[in-house]
Amino acid sequence: MSLPIFGQSLTTPAPYGLPCLRLAFRPFYLGAALLAALIVPLWVAVFIGAISWTPTSSPLLWHAHEMLFGFATAVIVGFLMTAGKTWTGLATPRGPALGFLILLWLSARLASLVAPYAVFAVLDLALLPIVGLIFLRLLIRSRNWRNVPLALILLLLSLVNLTFHLSATSIIDLAPMNSLYAGLGFIVMIECVMAGRVVPFFTATALGLKIEPVVWLERSTLAATALGLALWVTGWHSGLAAAALTLASALNFSRQLRWHPLATLGRPIVWILHISYAWLSVGLALLAMAQLGWITTSLGVHALAVGATGGLIIGMMTRTSRGHTGRALQVDTLETAAYLLIMLAAVLRVLLPMLLPAWYTYALMTSATAWSAAFLIFMWRYSPWLVTARQDGKDG
Repeated sequence: MSLPIFGQSLTTPAPYGLPCLRLAFRPFYLGAALLAALIVPLWVAVFIGAISWTPTSSPLLWHAHEMLFGFATAVIVGFLMTAGKTWTGLATPRGPALGFLILLWLSARLASLVAPYAVFAVLDLALLPIVGLIFLRLLIRSRNWRNVPLALILLLLSLVNLTFHLSATSIIDLAPMNSLYAGLGFIVMIECVMAGRVVPFFTATALGLKIEPVVWLERSTLAATALGLALWVTGWHSGLAAAALTLASALNFSRQLRWHPLATLGRPIVWILHISYAWLSVGLALLAMAQLGWITTSLGVHALAVGATGGLIIGMMTRTSRGHTGRALQVDTLETAAYLLIMLAAVLRVLLPMLLPAWYTYALMTSATAWSAAFLIFMWRYSPWLVTARQDGKDG
């Protein structure tokens, strides 16, 4: 298609290939949503004894690993491989190449359920290095140095995943859960970096405001968060970890206040990002309390994993899916219900057990139900859009 501009013709590429394989967000968002909707209820059913089944690793390790390296990683890959095209102006995998990547991801998920552990590990370890190197090459070719740290985090996540598999099979003497905590830490850092860019931008755009970053606050927030998470994961000094995590929580909260969160309450597609980011501050504070022995580590982990990560993921999935399929950046009652269900899942999983420990099993079951329902809503609404061409006829 040619568009006349000042008497000249600007040629834009015509759409081609299967719509679901034109940009990475399409298959990876669908896969992530389906996985999220299915494996959390499955894990709870195994935990309470309703189902007698043992995955290739222990049920707890399988659950934690698949939520991080199955669900969250799929969304990160889908987002970065889509945003990378915009950031660099270069083509990202599509068609058969993208099909290979999503099949590799899917095969690892299936292998975690039924295959020998060695098969699962090999398949699971393949995706992140491939995507990380593709993304890094795009950034270097376009001299987009600002986003190189994101590519490096993908490669570090690959090493963390390798460490997990080596420790889970007792090849190295390290607690497998430590690797999973490290994986969560890297994902939280990705969220800190990306939220610091997109949340104030989306807020300013929606409300007609001007939100300028305070450089010292941005840098100190990221530094304190990285330090606090590193001290927590390594277990080097619980007192220092508690202090660093407390500081990180306070800085993240101060950072967010500058983004005018209360002004977004009438715009669900924006407030979901604000409420989810608030869970990040809560999660860091809870981890600090856990370092002092006041509460269990699980509460802080799930505040970060369910409230912050789950909320930011469904918020960004809906927004980017709408934008990249040529639809308005406004959500309706059904999508708002999905947002509320994720927040309900976080409250039930984190706050209810903390206030009423005797209700722990009830909290798990109801939280899993709310979580699964949220992603089933996403599937119901967005699946038809993600497998068909853009409304505006553009490629992508």
